Amino acid sequence: MEKKYLYTLGLFFCLVFSAHAQQHPNILITKGKVEAIRQGIEQYPLLKTSYLEIVQQADAALAAPINVPVPKDGGGGVTHEQHKKNYTSIYNCGIAYQVSGDKKYVNYVRDILLDYASKYEKWPLHPAKKDQEPGRIFWQSLNDFVWQVYTIQGYDMVYDALAVKDRQQIEKHLFKPIMQFFTVDCKKTLDWIHNHGTWCLAAVGMTGYVLNQPEYVQMALKGSKKDGKTGYMVQLDELFSPDGYYAEGPYYQRYAMLPFIILAKTINNYQPELKIFDYRDKILSKAINTTLQTTYTNGFFFPVNDAIKDKSFESPEIVLGVNIAYADIAAEPELLDVAQRQKKVTISDGGLAVSKDIAEGKAKPFKYISAWFRDGAKGDQGGLGVLRYGANEDQQCIVLKAASQGMGHGHFDRLNILYYDNNTEIFPDYGAARFINIESKGGGGYLKENNTWAKQTVAHNTLVVDRASHFNGKLKGAEQTASQIAGFKNTPEVQYLYAKENKAYEGVALSRLVGLVTIPELDKPLLVDIFQAQSDKEHHYDLPFWYKGHIVASSFPIKANTAELRPLGTDNGYQHIWNTAEVQLKENAGFISVLNNYRFYTTYFIHDLPLKINLARTGANDPNMNLTQANAFIQSVQGKGVTTFINLTETHGKVDPVSETVTSAKPSITDLAIQKDSDTKFRLTFLAEGKQHQLYIDLNANDNIIKIQ
Repeated sequence: MEKKYLYTLGLFFCLVFSAHAQQHPNILITKGKVEAIRQGIEQYPLLKTSYLEIVQQADAALAAPINVPVPKDGGGGVTHEQHKKNYTSIYNCGIAYQVSGDKKYVNYVRDILLDYASKYEKWPLHPAKKDQEPGRIFWQSLNDFVWQVYTIQGYDMVYDALAVKDRQQIEKHLFKPIMQFFTVDCKKTLDWIHNHGTWCLAAVGMTGYVLNQPEYVQMALKGSKKDGKTGYMVQLDELFSPDGYYAEGPYYQRYAMLPFIILAKTINNYQPELKIFDYRDKILSKAINTTLQTTYTNGFFFPVNDAIKDKSFESPEIVLGVNIAYADIAAEPELLDVAQRQKKVTISDGGLAVSKDIAEGKAKPFKYISAWFRDGAKGDQGGLGVLRYGANEDQQCIVLKAASQGMGHGHFDRLNILYYDNNTEIFPDYGAARFINIESKGGGGYLKENNTWAKQTVAHNTLVVDRASHFNGKLKGAEQTASQIAGFKNTPEVQYLYAKENKAYEGVALSRLVGLVTIPELDKPLLVDIFQAQSDKEHHYDLPFWYKGHIVASSFPIKANTAELRPLGTDNGYQHIWNTAEVQLKENAGFISVLNNYRFYTTYFIHDLPLKINLARTGANDPNMNLTQANAFIQSVQGKGVTTFINLTETHGKVDPVSETVTSAKPSITDLAIQKDSDTKFRLTFLAEGKQHQLYIDLNANDNIIKIQ
């Protein structure tokens, strides 16, 4: 932690509430901006539609009887969902009151909070507690923290309209017992450098500010012992890289941004002298930008690690982040473009600023970039690499995962790639094996197949050695090391990412080079993918390419196993893969063409060792049908020394199902060959529309690993 911030925190804690008069509301909506928000709802379309959605939900809450059930069910169950609905209703009614001034919303918040206050102290730990720390309202304490983050905002917005005796009852029998639970019973989580800890800190800090309890604020910012060894500032130091990349990956970065941002906003309102948005070279601004940059142009997050794949930047956490980033950090017009695509704003000071400037035509298109987003507090734990080519409407995008493990939510997938084009996944990642909050599917939590399949190496587009997962699937070993960034280039003709991984397998060094290379005769840049493994011992190597779409052509005959299917193996994820076809290639080279979203993708491969292709799909040893269907072609060789997999993927043609026309269904590339100068220097030659091309690869070059000759 920066020394000046430790000093500043210590200096101002004793002055915070005396220096700044306590006022309500003072979090997302501040008292001085209420009238401007009311006027803005009448003037700015985006703010108006967003408010009408809120007030519709608030009125629906008023129309139903208050229901505060005894906690019973796990995620997705009746009581779980009711308590989630309750905190949303409290929050919405608080907003509706601030805008409309109608006391009916105050009465609802008062009555439901008094109901909670009459019951909360009688509730034991949740009966459906998960493996993680249990809550009292929900099956895991995380959900209790989230409940409080929203509820304290609703309370803040009706505070001045409540009778003193009602406030005393709510605070004495609800909020203070909750704070006791969070800061004593959940002390371990309060001090945990993890997104669960962030949510706990946000709940404790925000409640401390609203209730005028500096002790809670100190614990939130400086940890349970208030010594600065844990707490919010340390989380900002340790969970984000200098580029704003979050250790658990984009999906969890999305989730964690809300408590990080909303607590920062609260701190800024109560203690602006702390200049929290300037902390660590504006790390929160960088984090919001990196969160947006780790989405494809359709807004969906790159689903590395334990990710639910249908999460996009339209989620409320990112709506909030964009609004605060624009209003409180830097009014960058590209953020307005994101807000337009989100189609909503928060009803807040920030939402007012965003909707006003959108209405005034200040938005500029958001620019996606090619970059390495470094991982680790010091930026030395590898990173997530992204290459992009083309307009946002139809962009090629390559992702190379060469980051740290990602804590407990990490997968064993060093040097995994994802490939996007034409607004869809081409080589996808499975993400998490979970049907979130669907009680009939494992109670809505992570399924056992998340461990037996989704986290295993073979479930990803990366190399598997001897059919064992990286680090033998053990978290402890994986957390002690990270991949290394080895190269990056971004020019109009050639882009590439190069990374190395030396610890995933004992005695085997791995490296992967992925690039987008412009060839004039091709419709789009050629995806170049070179994966090397080096070992003194002989190993079996599998390189899966999980793909979306349908195989429509191949350079070799495919004879599918139609009468009987067998799994590819017995463990490490192989037990979940049906071996649907198996071909031993005669020439150690070939291609497979896939039709995906009305466009063709042909992957060419060449090897100097006998090459076997397995066609495969998920579903084996899946008695509860928990796995979603995924298809792959797997390249397999037996090798010693340096073993090199070379793959080129061409994008070509299209299908028009309305007019029933097909263009350029056949690929343009022919006669792929390799000429080796050494294991690290070689030439790839091929014809594109009959014209000779040569790519010179020098894996030891610093700046020109791929050259067009």
